[in-house]
Amino acid sequence: MSKLKIFLADDQSLVRSGFRMLIDAEDDMQVVGEATNGMGALSALSNEPADVVLMDIRMPEMDGVEATRRIVEAGLPTKVLVLTTFDLDEYVFAALKAGASGFMLKDARPDDLLSAIRSVADGEAVVAPSATRRLLEQVVSKLPEDPGKTDERLEVLTDREREVLVEIAKGATNSEIASTLFMAEGTVKTHVGRLLSKLDARDRVGLVLIAFETGLVD
Repeated sequence: MSKLKIFLADDQSLVRSGFRMLIDAEDDMQVVGEATNGMGALSALSNEPADVVLMDIRMPEMDGVEATRRIVEAGLPTKVLVLTTFDLDEYVFAALKAGASGFMLKDARPDDLLSAIRSVADGEAVVAPSATRRLLEQVVSKLPEDPGKTDERLEVLTDREREVLVEIAKGATNSEIASTLFMAEGTVKTHVGRLLSKLDARDRVGLVLIAFETGLVD
């Protein structure tokens, strides 16, 4: 089995060293490159894309938000997992909007970070639970002023799809959604795929943002 290729973008050498030691100790992944800023990461990944890049937010020359945006706009196959020291600073929401597949805190448990890397590489999206509150604070200001008005984006969804979207917004996994809504996990995956298509969302993070922006979840 080929190993997942992981790229590190962080301006602190000690942080990169710690992540490299953790990742290279795993049988299914390895660090294939490093950069001290977004410009270096973009240049390296353009020449040889990795499966996942661990992207710091605050870096010199080009920050993680701009680097994420350019990676997505360039159509590179590399998934972006944003890392931040804070629960949610002002740049993380922008990074998610730019196309990041999720974000984790730098003080996350090693097992949680490794699990997040694997999930992102597998096409899932990851949002650190402890950062959810501040993410919602960012979204609340963008919610419709009239809570009784249905956003037109939701009109294309069936009642069941709305129920699944609500659970996704709560951070539930497919297996948890299956248990809560009494359906097979395969059926949940089908609903998730339809939601991504109907709402033109890149991944589950996009679905979460839409759920809050449309007022489906408050």
